[in-house]
Amino acid sequence: MKRYLLLITILLITITAFLLWLFVFKPDKKNGKSLQTTVAVRRDIGSAVLATGIIKPKVGAEVKVGSRISGVVKKLRANIGDYVKAGQVIAEIDDAELRAKLNQNLAAVNKAKADYDYAKLNLERQRSLLEQNYISQQTYDLAENSFKIAEAQLKQAEANAEVAKVQLSYTSIYALTSGVIASVSTQEGETVNAGFSAPTFVNIIDLTRLEVQVYVDETDIGKIEVGQEAVFTVDTYSDTDFKGTVTAIYPKAVIQDNVVNYIVVVEINDFRDKIIRPEMTATVTIFLETRKNVVAVPNKAIIRERGERFVTVIENNSQVSRKIKPGWSDGTYTEVIEGLNEGETVLLPE
Repeated sequence: MKRYLLLITILLITITAFLLWLFVFKPDKKNGKSLQTTVAVRRDIGSAVLATGIIKPKVGAEVKVGSRISGVVKKLRANIGDYVKAGQVIAEIDDAELRAKLNQNLAAVNKAKADYDYAKLNLERQRSLLEQNYISQQTYDLAENSFKIAEAQLKQAEANAEVAKVQLSYTSIYALTSGVIASVSTQEGETVNAGFSAPTFVNIIDLTRLEVQVYVDETDIGKIEVGQEAVFTVDTYSDTDFKGTVTAIYPKAVIQDNVVNYIVVVEINDFRDKIIRPEMTATVTIFLETRKNVVAVPNKAIIRERGERFVTVIENNSQVSRKIKPGWSDGTYTEVIEGLNEGETVLLPE
């Protein structure tokens, strides 16, 4: 009887051991690989936002230069691609008519000055005669009135001459900023009309005053702050990383094809001795703050199901699915805010 009970006990132990090996300790033979696991550990997570941007001139870096007077373009001293300095003459309007008008006004000033001098001298004489009672008060008043009229006419003539000088100065068109000529919208011999608005001659862009306008998705815009560092590349210099800093976030969204983006302005800190041009497409990485000493697991340990995040935890040699609340990710590891403790073992799915 004892021998029979011993055999039964040995048989039960053998069956139990086999079942444990089969369902718990047996290696996963799928694809010839064993189960891969990892341990939730504390680490620093440096997150980043990836987005696409466009190179744009800063406010004031693109200047439209035009004419403030009407006339014929006598000389055009600028071509597309030319570099010009602030104050450089880039065009000239035919000034013959305005120069003649200035001479006419200068002549009027000379005449008015002569009339003024005579009226002033006459007034002094009349004052002397009045003091000696040789003339009446009325005669003196007439001389004084003539002097005031001459004085007013002189001031008017001088003002007209000054206006003529200013208009003549408008015949020389100057570059208002240093930069590269981006476009030319007139030719020599053309007549420009400045009746309603200043006609544009050229567009000048200062290529040293550019920025990147980055289109950031609405799901990431809350992470962006002024002062964060960024790097970007452009297709023509794909092997060069340009550094920048976030300087502004537009409050109004840009909606295209039902996708909501916000424009984030990144100032270019270093051009790396390269020529960057407006409208170039940029691939931008904006670095967020680093989360220090947080519980994290590899990204591939996290399973997505119906908008939720899960990990498979090994508990008492069993696989248990557990819901977690993820935080930031650096592309390799993800912070786990809730649902997982430091030191727990999680499964790495194939």
